[in-house]
Amino acid sequence: MLTPIHIIFYIFAAVAICSAVTVITARNPVRSVLSLVVTFFSVAGLWMMLRAEFLSLILLLVYVGAVMTLFLFVVMMLNIDRETKREGFVRYLPFGLILVVLTIGLIAMGVGPTYFGMTQMPPPPLEPADYSNLQQIGDLLYTDYAYPFEIAGVLLLAGIIAAITLAFRGPVKRKVQNPSAQVAVRPEDRVRLIKMAPEPKQGT
Repeated sequence: MLTPIHIIFYIFAAVAICSAVTVITARNPVRSVLSLVVTFFSVAGLWMMLRAEFLSLILLLVYVGAVMTLFLFVVMMLNIDRETKREGFVRYLPFGLILVVLTIGLIAMGVGPTYFGMTQMPPPPLEPADYSNLQQIGDLLYTDYAYPFEIAGVLLLAGIIAAITLAFRGPVKRKVQNPSAQVAVRPEDRVRLIKMAPEPKQGT
């Protein structure tokens, strides 16, 4: 039986699939980034329907509000050589099509229609009034998944340090103060006194 919840789910799923396809097919990089934003909004709606409110809001605030805004600024500021990118895309297009066909075949064989439906995946049960989704995530994250969480943080920190090290080129045409040289300076090195004869006043 088709309920309004099913209709909303299918709408979010269709929008997510269409926008995800637009991300990889749009020639304009700005449109690709905006399509990815729409995909995140649709996935956030699906997570909200699964009663994962915290993950849904984090997806909107962190990815859409911060990461995708950064991506959009970077894409708009970079001078992208479209012809070179297009040549590389055409070169690897047959290989990409083969991977797409293999992926779809594996999904069709491994995850068929028998694994979907209300009998295999029933809706989540109703929680009590004092249920906290954030508390449940925190309990799992810092107990059962504490070590993977810390390892992921260390890996992200290592990636940030590596990116900064590779991108840093040193100061270029930048004025830098030298406090030791400023303290050791002498007045005669900075000020030159010149003795000049006084000039007569005009009209005398």
